[in-house]
Amino acid sequence: MVGTAAAAPSPAARTTASAPAGADVVKAARAAALAHAKDTGVGSSDTLKVRDTLVDPEGKRHVRFERSHQGVAVIGGDLVVHLDAENTYLGVTRAIGHQVTVPTVTPKLTAGQAADKAAESTKGTANKTQLVVDARTGDGVLAYQVTVTGGAGTETGAAHSVVVDATSGKVISSTPLSDAFISPKLKSTLRGLGQTAAPGTAAKPGTPAPAKPATGSFPAPANGTGASIFAGGVPLITTQTAKSTFVLKDPSRGNGETRNAGRQELETFASGKQFTDADNKWGNGTSKDAASAAVDAQYGITSTFDYYKKTFGRNGIANDGVGPHALVHFGNNVGNAFWSPDCACMLYGDGDGETFKQPLVALDVTGHELSHGVIEATANFQPTRVDGQGNQYGEAGSLNESLADIFGTGVEFGTNNAVNPPNYLLGEKLGLEQKFLRRLDKPSLDKLEGTVDYWDEGSYDREVHAGSGVSSHAFYLLAEGSGRKTVGGVTYDSPTHDGQSVTGIGRAKAEQIFYRALTRYMVSTTDFHEARTATLQAAADVYGAGSTEYKTVDAAWAAVNVTQANTPAPKG
Repeated sequence: MVGTAAAAPSPAARTTASAPAGADVVKAARAAALAHAKDTGVGSSDTLKVRDTLVDPEGKRHVRFERSHQGVAVIGGDLVVHLDAENTYLGVTRAIGHQVTVPTVTPKLTAGQAADKAAESTKGTANKTQLVVDARTGDGVLAYQVTVTGGAGTETGAAHSVVVDATSGKVISSTPLSDAFISPKLKSTLRGLGQTAAPGTAAKPGTPAPAKPATGSFPAPANGTGASIFAGGVPLITTQTAKSTFVLKDPSRGNGETRNAGRQELETFASGKQFTDADNKWGNGTSKDAASAAVDAQYGITSTFDYYKKTFGRNGIANDGVGPHALVHFGNNVGNAFWSPDCACMLYGDGDGETFKQPLVALDVTGHELSHGVIEATANFQPTRVDGQGNQYGEAGSLNESLADIFGTGVEFGTNNAVNPPNYLLGEKLGLEQKFLRRLDKPSLDKLEGTVDYWDEGSYDREVHAGSGVSSHAFYLLAEGSGRKTVGGVTYDSPTHDGQSVTGIGRAKAEQIFYRALTRYMVSTTDFHEARTATLQAAADVYGAGSTEYKTVDAAWAAVNVTQANTPAPKG
């Protein structure tokens, strides 16, 4: 539920990711959460741990909290408290609409018993086990949250968060921890159709410009060049550690680095082998050279770092100044790319040798997956359920995929590489027969995943990649408008549910509105109608509630059948 208090409109056209906030802001937010318990659902037995604090250019403050109940961490208890420039309470965004209550926080099962139950349910290996209160349904259930790795039928590198009832031993949920670009359902569909991805690699790179080694003491930044698989010849900033030794690490972008997993299932980034080179010229543009995929990955993670910093002022995936990390050549026969919260890094397989025969290191794949990292650090959307094959369902999970697609295309637009030109398509470099995986202008053109253009009640339990089309389509309409349009050589023809035309406000403004909504007004359970409210509030913050931008946000959501009139009843 988004707080209804309106903030003073600001003419600012750019949402800064964060400004330093003193302890007084956090103290005021905690006090407001308790003083407005009816709104926030925070009870006397709850404690709040700060996850993020943002201060807007106009002075509005937002403090994102995780909740504990009687000292036990709460799943689904996250909330954001909104304050004005004087630390006066404005409203709250909360994941659940009820107070958390459990009869006891003393479990009947031991942690070891719960770990055994979790491991048995997935045929994997149990690792970290934590006592929690699961508040996602009902008042709350005392449970254990167990991290399980491996398991029958799971892809290499897969890990799950398994929640086990601490009284009955029943498995409540099992959610993948890694966000994979290729879903189990899509992989099964492609194999059923007998389709093999045949990616077109970049044109043969020209002769790279001479590298410029550093002078003086080492380590030092150096300007190198790379021959990538998908993006052509690209510039790279590397670290020179000796006269003729360079490491694929960018000190100008928080030491963003790509390493070699050596086809092993490494659990940490530090376990990977550093890429080194004698002349600072990396790769040969083909997958036969192990460094070529590393060039794509390094170019992708640093381009994504640049996009978030230049566009939103966000300094790194977690907004902590740390550059992204990537492991290429991960595992054996892995036809996928992942954002892994466990290692806080990207994982790229080399292909499964059957459906995908090249590493999935294309620029928009990296932008999409690293955006999952940004989402994890902010709203942290969670699916409502996960089936036995690992496919996720529900509107919050659909928003997770959608916003990763939106900002993944943003990385392409921000990078503006002539060999990998920007567009509103996702996965166009993968070599699929339909020429892309998903697209934002008319999502239903994705026949492989059955992506939809408009909201209906089926969205409540739709597979997340299929459901992502609702908000992706709303974003496209907000940015570019409806009807036929050519952008960057690609022709789009975006329809509307209500038959009304929409005139876009431009990509730059649309990005600011969606990013502000994500980081300020969305939580783990946000659905499409709440996303509408969040983006309306974001537009009001930046442009004013009577602005063209605000009205176009409303029109874009109406065009995908998300309206005030068909808003479901509030969550209990």
